[in-house]
Parts: sequence; structure tokens; C-alpha cells
Amino acid sequence: MPYLLLRGLSHTATACLLVLLSACAEVPAQPLAPTTAAAMTTAINPTETVAAPLLSFDEWRSLLRSDAIAAGIEGELFDRAFAGVTLDPRVIAADSNQPEFSRPIWDYIDGAVSTARVAQGRLLKVQHRPTLKAIRSAYAVDHEVLIAIWGLESNFGGNIGSNNVIRSLATLAYDGRRQVFWRSQLLAALQILQAGDSPTQQLVGSWAGAMGQTQFMPTTFNQYAVDFDGDGRRDLWHSTADALASAAHYLHNSGWDNGQPWGFEVSLPPSFDYALADPEVRRTLTQWRALGVTPVNPVDAREDNMASLLLPAGHRGPAFLLLNNFRSILKYNNSTAYALAIGLLSDALDGQPGVQAAWPRSDRQLGRSERVELQELLARNGLEPGPADGIIGANTRKAVRALQQRLGQPADGYPSYELLQQLRQR
Repeated sequence: MPYLLLRGLSHTATACLLVLLSACAEVPAQPLAPTTAAAMTTAINPTETVAAPLLSFDEWRSLLRSDAIAAGIEGELFDRAFAGVTLDPRVIAADSNQPEFSRPIWDYIDGAVSTARVAQGRLLKVQHRPTLKAIRSAYAVDHEVLIAIWGLESNFGGNIGSNNVIRSLATLAYDGRRQVFWRSQLLAALQILQAGDSPTQQLVGSWAGAMGQTQFMPTTFNQYAVDFDGDGRRDLWHSTADALASAAHYLHNSGWDNGQPWGFEVSLPPSFDYALADPEVRRTLTQWRALGVTPVNPVDAREDNMASLLLPAGHRGPAFLLLNNFRSILKYNNSTAYALAIGLLSDALDGQPGVQAAWPRSDRQLGRSERVELQELLARNGLEPGPADGIIGANTRKAVRALQQRLGQPADGYPSYELLQQLRQR
């Protein structure tokens, strides 16, 4: 990416650009779903601040134009794409917004796997069966997961966004977080326009630049979008065949194992070691069975499949074994809640029962400031949760497990309000 950004610039322009971007870390592209804010908040440090731009927007755009032309973009196309483009304050507000309270996972799952969405998805699965069969023949990806992605990403094409993608990405690349990442997306969007894949002269999408019925970011579009209906364009906006086949192409290249489940709900034996509920702890299904972990419903899966155990709401909530296909979904959108919702929705579309265990709906969820406080208190107790950023990642869960073990509690790594209260008293 740095070569793509800098080649063809003068030494003076290069120096200006490096000064502008020196504080920004390069982040690998991930397709982002407008339905899952968690995907954005996972990738962004809520305590991160953005330095005031050193260049005016016009000066910055002039440098970008040189970069784009050096990368093969026609000057006339660049000028047409940027005609009338100004900074969008709504995009900056959305990028900076860090809600104090996040949605409990059970509420998110309820909305994602609603009765109405399941019913509509089943009808669409029948309606598009010939296309889905052709896609499965080409990419070896199951029908249901594609319909589930379609449903969650754009409500089956009903909500593809209406933002000018060039304006949104220019705003983020100039004045947002992760400016190098957004700049790469902006150049990729210009490539899409030049290739003629967009059905209009303007790309439309979400405030973050995700496009089409399956909400691809521009770099992902350029790498994985396909013209499945054969009309000469990779039209993810209006062609359902192109959109679903592109999602299948992405999953196929992410290691999707056709015919195998994404995972399944399990029951755990008494006195189970909840510390095994760690994504780094992987066992074969045979080994999990030997530990007393049993499927809640019959499962057709190879016993040599590797799986990890997920307790999304702690030891008092449902438990799931996650197979390799779950990891493929995570590559589509790096959010555990999103991937779990896709898996459960795809099961429902296949006529399987929903989650059997009860969610701990009376649990009080930690707000962002409380999650920061939890991390600070864990660090004060020598438990190394990582930076106090309010993001409950692997290091924080490891620190929570260590504290739970000290307290003689089930070490499930779940950051409960009760645990925070106990920490406050230590």
C-alpha cells in the first residue's frame, strides 16, 4: 500500500504526505456491515485522537489527485468524481461516535434472527434457488449463509445506503481516524468507477464506504466482486446474483468448508473448566465430547473438526462450539456477535431450532466508561488487561479469568457488573 500511495510524487509532496500520515497505523481492510457497529468499534480505539490536518482540503485533494493519476486513474475521472465534493460532518460524527452503552448480545441476536427476517429469507431462498445452486457449484458455499449475510448486511437489498462513497471516504481519509486505511479505500473506489462496475456515475453506500447488497469495502470489491450474471459489470447494487456470488467468492477464499456447520450450541457438564472457553483453545469434536461437551441438537459434522468454545454471555448463558466456518464469517466481518448472528440466522433458514439455553437477560451491561474502569482496576491488581480503551479483547478476558480464579469463581472471562463491583472493593 505505501508504494501505491507514494509512487510518482515529488520529494516535497512525499514529505508533506508522510508528515500528514505519520501518526496513522495501517489497518488491513475488512468488509464492514452497517448493521454491526461492533465491527467498527473493535477496529478503532475510542481514546484515539486525530491531529488537526496540516493541509487544507483543497491542498490535500491536489496531492491525492497526483497519487491517483500515478496509480492509473484518469485525471478526467478524478475531477468528475470529486466535482462538488466537500467534507461531510455527519461522517466525522459517525466515525467519532462511541456510545456509552452497547447492545446486549441477546438483544442483537433477537433482532438479527427475527421471525420476519427468517420468513423473508426462506421465501428468497426458494425464489433464488437456481442462482444459489449455480453459486454453490462455482464456489462451494452453502445457500443459507449467503442469504443470512444478505439479510444482515442490507435487509436483502432493501438498505444499501445512500451516501456518496467518494465524499464519505474523502472525509475519512482527510480528517478521520486510520487515514492511511481510508485513503487506500478511496483510491480503490476510484478504480471501481474507472472500471465501469458502478451502474451510475456515483458510488453509493454506507457512511463508511461499504457498498452494495453485501456491503463490500472498495478494496474488497476490487479483489472479490464477480460478474456472475454476465452483463459485463460487477454490480453489487442491483444484481442479486453478483452480490451473492461475490459474498460466496469471499467466503470460499476465507476457507469455507461446504456442508459443515459454522458451529452449534452445546451443554457443559458440572464442574466444567470454563477457562477452556478461549478462542486460542482448540480441540477436535472428539476431544470436546471426551470432556463432556455435548451438542444440544443432533449435528452432522466430522469428528476431526477443530473447534473452540464460546460463552458469549458467560457461564450462565448459552455455550457454542465454533468450527472453521465461524472463522470464515469472522473474516467477512470481524465481530463475534455478527458471526454468531449469521450462523444462527443460517440455521433458522434451514429450519433448525434456535438457541435453547436461556440468556441472562437480567444482567446489567457495562458501559464504555465502566469497561475502561474495569481495565484500569485489573491493571492496578497486576493482571495486564492491555490498554484501558473500553474494548473487551483477548487480553482483558484473560485478565478477567485470572481474577475470577483468584476469587474462586467460574473463570469464563465474562466482564460482569458484579465483578467490577468486587474489583472496586479490593
